[in-house]
Amino acid sequence: MGRLQDDFLILVETFCDRVLDVTEAAARARCPRRLIEQIAAAGTSVGANAFEAYEAMSRSDFAKSLAIVMKELNETRFWLRLVARRGWVAPGRLDPLLTEADELRRIVGTMISRTRQNTT
Repeated sequence: MGRLQDDFLILVETFCDRVLDVTEAAARARCPRRLIEQIAAAGTSVGANAFEAYEAMSRSDFAKSLAIVMKELNETRFWLRLVARRGWVAPGRLDPLLTEADELRRIVGTMISRTRQNTT
């Protein structure tokens, strides 16, 4: 059994799917390809690192993987906000995704905090 619940992994997968939907919309709006690649890379890295945490070999490995998830969520938020500011995707379309990123950040932050408390 992994270290994360399947419900959390499903939330993360859904988030990644929605990020990719945004990249498709940004591409149609002629957003620069490099930015689209950055959004896709950061957004899908959230999922890849969550799945890596699922099979972590130790508590410290688990916390490290979750810390990377947190960093990638923050980077994804940056790129999404930039795309909204530049008008490549309507801010109203991105608001739910940004809210979802914030919710995931709170969940991951709590997991990191509890893992570190239980390690000491």
